[in-house]
Amino acid sequence: QVQLVESGGGLVQPGGSLTLSCAVSGYAIRPYPMTWVRQAPGKGLEWVSTNTAGGTTTYADSVKGRFTVFRDNAKNKLYLQMNRLKPEDTAVYYCSGRASRGQGTQVTVSS
Repeated sequence: QVQLVESGGGLVQPGGSLTLSCAVSGYAIRPYPMTWVRQAPGKGLEWVSTNTAGGTTTYADSVKGRFTVFRDNAKNKLYLQMNRLKPEDTAVYYCSGRASRGQGTQVTVSS
């Protein structure tokens, strides 16, 4: 059974940092692209970043230069390091891969 479980969300002040984790079970992530998406209150899903099996990562313009995605294939985990957070980054963050998505983790950026 495929399962993706995000963690690491929370409340952070503007300018702060958080690192989200996504633990995957049911398949090995090594050969697959993995994606982070987010959903802000009252809005639709927004693509954040995709990390390919070959190590190439692309980012939405809104997070480029502030967010970094990396994976640990040995641990079967995907990470999203978020720096210089802004209030507009407030959202539920989901990781996805192989057409499956986790339950999300809430990130709130507020003073």
